[in-house]
Amino acid sequence: MAKIDPYAALRIREFNIFLLVRFLLVFGWSMQFIVIEWQVYSLTKDPLSLGIIGLMEIIPAFSMALFAGHIVDNKEKRNLLAICIAAFSFISLGLYYLTTDEVTNNWKLNHILYGIYALVFFGGFLRSFFGPTIFSLVALIVPKKIYPNAATWSTSTWKTAAVAGALSGGFLISWIEVDGTLSMVFILVMISLVGVFFIKKKPILNTKKGEPIKDSLKAGVTFVFKNKAILGALTLDMIAVLFGGTVAILSVFAQDVLEVGSEGFGLLNASISLGSIVTMFATTYIPINKSTGKKLLVSVFIFGISIIGFGLSNIFWLSVFMLFVSGAADGISMIIRQTILQLKTPDEMRGRVSSVNSMFVGSSNELGAFESGLAAKLLGPVTAVVFGGTMTLLTVFATGYLNPTLRDLDLTKDIEEHEGEE
Repeated sequence: MAKIDPYAALRIREFNIFLLVRFLLVFGWSMQFIVIEWQVYSLTKDPLSLGIIGLMEIIPAFSMALFAGHIVDNKEKRNLLAICIAAFSFISLGLYYLTTDEVTNNWKLNHILYGIYALVFFGGFLRSFFGPTIFSLVALIVPKKIYPNAATWSTSTWKTAAVAGALSGGFLISWIEVDGTLSMVFILVMISLVGVFFIKKKPILNTKKGEPIKDSLKAGVTFVFKNKAILGALTLDMIAVLFGGTVAILSVFAQDVLEVGSEGFGLLNASISLGSIVTMFATTYIPINKSTGKKLLVSVFIFGISIIGFGLSNIFWLSVFMLFVSGAADGISMIIRQTILQLKTPDEMRGRVSSVNSMFVGSSNELGAFESGLAAKLLGPVTAVVFGGTMTLLTVFATGYLNPTLRDLDLTKDIEEHEGEE
C-alpha cells in the first residue's frame, strides 16, 4: 500500500483555485447567516422568528433538490457554479439594502421581515444547486485515488471559512454594524465569481444525457435507497442535525442565557467550526478507511453528549468548549460521510446522489433550525437543546443495531482499488 500523502490534492492547481472560491463563498455565507440571525432576533425578540428563517430555506431546498441534481448531471459544472454565485450576489445585495438605515427607519417591521424571508427563500432555491454542483466538480478536478484526501481538504476549507465567517460576523456587527457587514459579504461573493473562471470547463460524464426527468430522478433515489452504507450514513446525520443542531438558537443563548453580546455570539458560533477544523486537518494524516462505520457512530455519539453538555452549561467558556467538542465530532462524521459518498457513487450520478444527500442532511439543517426555534419557544432554550442531544444519542444506538452494513463498513478495499490509477 502506497504511503499516505496528506497534501496530494493540494498539488493540483485547479483544486487550489476551487478551494479559494469555496472559502470566499462559505466565509461570506456564514457571515451573512450570523448577521441575519442576529438582526431578526434583535428586531423581534422571538425565537420562533429564527425558526421561520430555517423553514423559509428548507421549502425550496427540499422541493427542488432532486430536480437540481438532474440538471447538474446534465450540465457543465464550472459554468453552472458561476451562475449560482452570480445569483447569490443578488441575495447579498438585497439583504444589505434591507438592513440600511433608510429601510429600518421607514419600513414597517413586518415588511422588513417579509423581505428577509423572501431572500432567504431564494437562497434555499440556490442551495439546492450549490451542493450537487460543488460535489460533482471536485470529482472532475482530482483523480479518484485521492478522493478521500480531496474530500478532507474541501470540507476543512468549508469549516475554516465557516469559523472565520462566524467569528468575523459577530465582531463586525459591533464594529461596522449589520449593513456594513453585509456589504462585505457582497464583495466576497463577487471576488469568488471572478475566481471560478480560472477553473476550466469540465466534460459531462452522464451517459444518459437527455433521459426523461422522471426516469433520471427515480434512478438517483433508487441507487441511494439500495446502498445501505450511503442510506445509513445519510439517515444518521440527518437525525443528528435535525435534533442536535444548536446554531439556530445560539443568539438566544448569547443574549438571554449567557448574556455575552454579539462578540460572545460570534465566539459560540466559531467554536463549533473551530472544533471541526482541528479534526479535519488531523484526518489528512490519520486515514478513516479502517472501521469506518464504527468511527462514524462514535463521532455522532460524542456529538450528542457535547450538545447535552452545552445545554446544561451556564458558564460561557464551558459552553464554548462543549460546542468545540461538538464541532470536532461533527467534523469527523462529515469527512466520513463525504468519503463514503465519493467512493460509492458512480460519476454519472453524482449530481442526483448529492441532491438526495442535500435532502437528507442539507435540508435537515433548515428543518432543524425550525425545530430548534419552535422547541425553544415551547420548552425553553435549555430544555430544547438537551432534548435534541438525547434524541441524537438514541439515533446512534438505533442505527448501530438496525444497520449492520454501516456499522461494519470498512473502506480500505475501496481506496486500494484506486491507488494504481493515474
